[in-house]
Amino acid sequence: MITLKNKNKIAAVIPFFNEKNTINQIIHSTLKHVNTVIAIDDGSTDDSDVNIYFNEHITLLRNNTNRGKGFSLRKGLNYAVENGFDELVTLDADLQHNPDEIPLLISKLSEYHIVIGNRLNNLMGMPLQRKISNKITSKLLSIKTGQMILDSQCGFRAYRSEVIKNIKTDEDGYEAESELLIKSARLGYKIGFADISTIYGDEVSKMTPVKSTLGFIKLLFN
Repeated sequence: MITLKNKNKIAAVIPFFNEKNTINQIIHSTLKHVNTVIAIDDGSTDDSDVNIYFNEHITLLRNNTNRGKGFSLRKGLNYAVENGFDELVTLDADLQHNPDEIPLLISKLSEYHIVIGNRLNNLMGMPLQRKISNKITSKLLSIKTGQMILDSQCGFRAYRSEVIKNIKTDEDGYEAESELLIKSARLGYKIGFADISTIYGDEVSKMTPVKSTLGFIKLLFN
C-alpha cells in the first residue's frame, strides 16, 4: 500500500449536488488520506448537508443556486490554494471514485503537475456511450494539448497547487476540467495518469451528453 507523506499539506475538493445518500460516506472515507476535505454544495435541494457529520477537518462551501461542476471546482480549488495547501485532490461525491486510491495519484505528483485517474484499462461496467464519448474526447484533447490524454472525462485528479495558482478557468460546466488541461499544457505543465478502478452503480449521471459535447467542441475551437 502506498502511504502519504506531508499529509497536512493535502486537501480534497468534493463538489456535490443532491447526493444525500453518499456525501457523508465519501467525505469521511477521503479524510483517511488527506488533512482537510473542502465540500462544495452546488445548490442542493435534498438537504444533502444535513447528512454530513462535521468535524474540524471538514469545510463546507455553498452555492445559493446550481452553478455547475466547473464553478464549484474552481471555488473549492481556489479556497484550498488560498489556505496554503500544496497538493490538491478532486473527486466526485457519488462513490464512483475510490478514496483509497488517493495515495496512488498523489505519489505521482513528484513526476507530474497533474495526475488523472485512468479507467480505460478496465472498461467493464462503463456504459457504452461513456466509452465512446471518452475515447473521442481523449483523442481530441491529446491533439489539442500535444500530450497523451488517456481518460479526459475522469474527475478523480491530483494537482500541484502552482497549477491552480497560475491557471484561471472560465467554464462553469463539466468542460471546465478539459479547459484546465488545455491551459495547463500551454504553460508546459506535465499531465500524467494512474490506473484506477472503474466503478459504476445505479446512479443517474448529472452530465447532459448533448450540452456537454457542444460545450467541449466550443472549447476546442476557442
